[in-house]
Amino acid sequence: MPERTLCNCRILIVEDEFMLADEMKLELDEAGAVVLGPVGTVEDALAMARSEQRIDGAILDVNLGGEAAYPVADVLIARGVPLVFTTGYDGTSLPDRFKAVARCEKPTTIRLITQAIGRVLHE
Repeated sequence: MPERTLCNCRILIVEDEFMLADEMKLELDEAGAVVLGPVGTVEDALAMARSEQRIDGAILDVNLGGEAAYPVADVLIARGVPLVFTTGYDGTSLPDRFKAVARCEKPTTIRLITQAIGRVLHE
């Protein structure tokens, strides 16, 4: 099971929907991950993406309170951090530079998101 490969992986959760962020945190905790966040704004996500010494992977909601989280994705990608977008938008709405980023379209399940981050961490 991919989620078992998350043991001791430091995963950043960037999600502005509290209930979804909390469920993700619980699922990742259960899988043995070390959860960073969750954070729900672009500003807080940028601060964490820049200041955390080690981030093994990230789950990033594309739309944070009406603001695109692309600057956060750019920082994470520049650091070599694998990430998964969660979004209600289809892939054609993402900027071309993010076409190769793994994506879970909402509505989705927490288990699918957890499996997706497991896959990108160990590709």
